[in-house]
Amino acid sequence: VRLVESGGGSVNSGGSLRLSCAVDGAYRDARCVGWFRQLPGKEREGLSVIYRGGGDPIVADSVKGRFLISQAIDRRTVYLQMNNLTSEDSGTYYCASGDCSLRSDDMVYWGKGTLVTISS
Repeated sequence: VRLVESGGGSVNSGGSLRLSCAVDGAYRDARCVGWFRQLPGKEREGLSVIYRGGGDPIVADSVKGRFLISQAIDRRTVYLQMNNLTSEDSGTYYCASGDCSLRSDDMVYWGKGTLVTISS
């Protein structure tokens, strides 16, 4: 089981980034795949989770309207489109698979993370 994130980097405030998560093996068993982040000095936070079989995703209020989760037709890649980024969005972003929840404890498998830096 592997989850590999990509697409992190540095952008200016107000800019956008699209993160990708390659899901290898886990997608066959996991009900959901989601994106989480850890900002400096804060606990890991659930951002959005998508159901493997389809349906409306779960989105945290903190990013609703700015972040959009989606998955490829073959469900082997999950994306996070992030818009109108600010310096407060700077941190490490993780992909995870497991139950359909924004709680970190409900996820079973985790990627290693990708760093996002927003310059003001």
